[in-house]
Amino acid sequence: MRILPAPSVVRAGLVDYDVARERQRQLHDAVVTGEATDTVLLLEHPSVYTAGKRTNSWDRPVDGTPVTEVDRGGRITWHGPGQIVGYPILRLSDPVDVVAYVRRVEQMLMDVCADLGVATVRVDGRSGVWVPADDRGPERKVAAIGIRVARGVTLHGFALNCDCDLTAYAKIVPCGIPDAGVTSLSVELGRTVTVAEVLPTVERHLGTLLASPQ
Repeated sequence: MRILPAPSVVRAGLVDYDVARERQRQLHDAVVTGEATDTVLLLEHPSVYTAGKRTNSWDRPVDGTPVTEVDRGGRITWHGPGQIVGYPILRLSDPVDVVAYVRRVEQMLMDVCADLGVATVRVDGRSGVWVPADDRGPERKVAAIGIRVARGVTLHGFALNCDCDLTAYAKIVPCGIPDAGVTSLSVELGRTVTVAEVLPTVERHLGTLLASPQ
């Protein structure tokens, strides 16, 4: 497998979700037309719930908390401070293989977790990156993935929990999975693992997203 050069990276800091969504749209158009190269936006959001196209009514908050509807795959999730959100805007090679791209995103995140000392796995039928069940609890998700591909270029992406407030997930059924937990790098390592600490490791592994079978 040939590994292509890593995409350009923009560290955007704390960005309102709607502002970031518009930035994604603009960048997506530019990559489609060739005016921009493959780029990954790395940022944090103020607290927000977003619902993908497969979200059910019973996944949503029951207390009236606002939810932003989005055009990615997957179901409902939460974004907020202490979580690295990555939006890779990448041109996929023909023929477009969305499943293979999702697997590359998963592998990139698993490699990041491994570098930090957290062992993770894939779970059949469930996207994202998981800490396996152990004496502390059932399988628990440390990173979520939800993407869209339009005109051969990706949108949306991943969210890696570093030191975020996990109580935010209590209002929803995260990703529509009632029988699994949610965790963070800080919880798993028993120390505070900040976004600033993890960002360089994420950047180092972004080349995996562009892996080519040629």
